[in-house]
Amino acid sequence: MRTVDGRVAGRRGQATRQKLLDCLSEMLSSSPYRDVKVIDVARRAGTSPATFYQYFPDVEGAVLEVAEQMAAEGTGLTELLGGRTWAGRSGWQTSQELVDGFLEFWRRNDAILRVIDLGAAEGDKRFHKIRMKILNSVNTSLAGSIAELQSKGRVDKDVNPAAVAGALVAMLAAVAGHQKGPSPWGVKAAELKPALALLVHLGVTGRKPSK
Repeated sequence: MRTVDGRVAGRRGQATRQKLLDCLSEMLSSSPYRDVKVIDVARRAGTSPATFYQYFPDVEGAVLEVAEQMAAEGTGLTELLGGRTWAGRSGWQTSQELVDGFLEFWRRNDAILRVIDLGAAEGDKRFHKIRMKILNSVNTSLAGSIAELQSKGRVDKDVNPAAVAGALVAMLAAVAGHQKGPSPWGVKAAELKPALALLVHLGVTGRKPSK
């Protein structure tokens, strides 16, 4: 772990750096990204702006670091599909647990994911890369599951596994990003989960689930 000027940060310096990142994450939960100032982050962490600048060039640089840490955690979403089966009732369970895990990850990291989505939408390649790193962890696994079923003759040969997986992941991300507040369609949050699980199961297997 190095400071902005290239010096190696000691244990105390690393702890200070992480505290700054933790405080920034907390502030993003209650303040718009562009309203967060270095002096406010430093004050919340009990240190000075000068100390902040030892570790980060600016707020955006620190936000990117928070995003990278979250993305590393996001790669663990592959565990929701690793070694799972899509056959029979087990397939329905796999679909439900994928939806539950995906939505929970989004809820837990809602603040930084909103910033990532904003940066990616504005064309910032750094944020786009981080967003794709998170989504690809699920997309690749889903595409692999569809391709495996296809090789066994259980999915139509004309289906494009990567395209279907990409559509399903995009759907999950879109819904996950709108979990706060009442739905304009009169659909309760608890009703969304089984609907999403059904769509995921249909997309992967081409069949209604056995419940």
